[in-house]
Amino acid sequence: MVGTCTPLVRARLSALPLLALGMTVLLACSSTAGTDSDSNTDSNAGSETNGSALAETPPQVPPASIDRAAVDAAVGQLDGYVEDMMARTGAPGIAVAVVYQDEVLYSKGFGVRKVGEPDPVDTNTMFQLASVSKPVASSVVASLVGEGKLEWDEPIRRFEPGFAVSDPYVTENASFTDLMSHRSGLPDHAGDLLEDLGYSYDEIIARLNQVPLETFRDNYDYTNYGFSAAGVAAAKSQGTTWAELSEQKIYEPLGMTNTTSSQQEWVDSPNHAFNHVLTEPGSTTWEAKYVSDPEGQAPAGGAASSVGDMAQWIRMQLAGGEFDGTTVVEPEALQFTHQAHSLAHPSETPGARDTFYGIGFNVGTDSQGRVEVSHAGAFGLGASTDVVMLPSEQLGIVVLANTAPVGVSETIAAQFMDYAKNGELTVDWAPFVAGQFEKMVEHGRSETDYENPPASTTPAREPSSYEGTYTSPFYGAAEVTAEGDELVLNIGKELQSRYPLTHYDGDTYWFEPVGENASGPTGAEFMVTAGAPTTLTVEYLDPLGLGTFTRS
Repeated sequence: MVGTCTPLVRARLSALPLLALGMTVLLACSSTAGTDSDSNTDSNAGSETNGSALAETPPQVPPASIDRAAVDAAVGQLDGYVEDMMARTGAPGIAVAVVYQDEVLYSKGFGVRKVGEPDPVDTNTMFQLASVSKPVASSVVASLVGEGKLEWDEPIRRFEPGFAVSDPYVTENASFTDLMSHRSGLPDHAGDLLEDLGYSYDEIIARLNQVPLETFRDNYDYTNYGFSAAGVAAAKSQGTTWAELSEQKIYEPLGMTNTTSSQQEWVDSPNHAFNHVLTEPGSTTWEAKYVSDPEGQAPAGGAASSVGDMAQWIRMQLAGGEFDGTTVVEPEALQFTHQAHSLAHPSETPGARDTFYGIGFNVGTDSQGRVEVSHAGAFGLGASTDVVMLPSEQLGIVVLANTAPVGVSETIAAQFMDYAKNGELTVDWAPFVAGQFEKMVEHGRSETDYENPPASTTPAREPSSYEGTYTSPFYGAAEVTAEGDELVLNIGKELQSRYPLTHYDGDTYWFEPVGENASGPTGAEFMVTAGAPTTLTVEYLDPLGLGTFTRS
């Protein structure tokens, strides 16, 4: 049954393709929860401090609307939700865990780790978290802040001298808060395309000074490498690596023995979920074709974990940094990660709510006015994850899937939370979320239909005339070679990626790139001056105007 709420799906990135993030599902309702904040405030709430500030902030919405019976009823639906999504999408493997009031109420694996092989997914199976790595990373940095070893508003340049952007002021002043809440001015996903081309963290960070900036601290743009620079700076401040720091501060204290921020440790684990992609768009048949390697952006997208381990992390989050009687993260430092630091998406319709970004968390309010913190993650090459928490209710769910993003994890998490809050599904989530993902994928494709050239085309020049080495200050070298009557583009670090070019029209060719940022066929256009090609512009590498290579 569909209720009176208008469903809104907010993509957690301002440009596609869908990489390491996913989306959050919100409800915009025509009515809000009726709470009388005055009746719950201290008698001194109206007094002034320093002439203007209230002595106390209004209290949270009372967490009385979701009780154990409601949570148990929602948990009882989970097997059916997962089995339905597997039937709809053909997803090979899924794992889910639910935490309520410091108790793991549900933890279960479904399906297989790899298509065609019998090994089952269980609660210890390690999935790549993709961008769910970010809220986990925020806990790592918060632990240092709580110990007095870092300050949130400390410039990361003090510890990461390799970080530099095009504005010297931003270079010297961008803080952990700025970079981990995506308000540094770096544009959306800056640097990710370099990762696709084989460049390392150090090589990518060294090139960010070529990227045009948005307004510092006044603009939200999701950037994996900005976030990762802050994580690496935190590790360097302690004289260690990000993987080692994460192990010391979070994984070991929480007993997360099936969690790592090392790509190699995940690959070497005998119980890890393989990445899967669809054999063709719109099908329900999957293949284990690629391995996502997010080592360069480990703080932002390089963690791998099991639902058994993630349940322990959720327990710590919902207990204000406590775990089995021990303080793992100081409450004030942890709470800072749940606070809004960037206006991520202003409301666009009457009755809708603004949404924000904290430190590694999306921060919003549900239809009853409760604060909800969440994050989704996705690798186009085969991972889908989601975590959603209601801190006032001490309720959280994590869903991990070994599929490319088609809405599997987001749908299951949305269904569970909807049922726990309302005792029924107020939205038919599965087709709704799937439709939103389809729209986002199409939005990321080129506007040119390269596979269907115009009826009347201008012939290309002789293939040998295009041959040569073309260079971009940002992307490095590209080499064009003629192989008989065909052209081949070699691009990336050490020219590692090889793409045959297909003629489209005149001096324009096309190819289909592979990688996290690949979104279908893309153009390769030669600019000809005085009868000779002088530049090559690669369409999918050019969202920031940096995709033009000049012939040597």
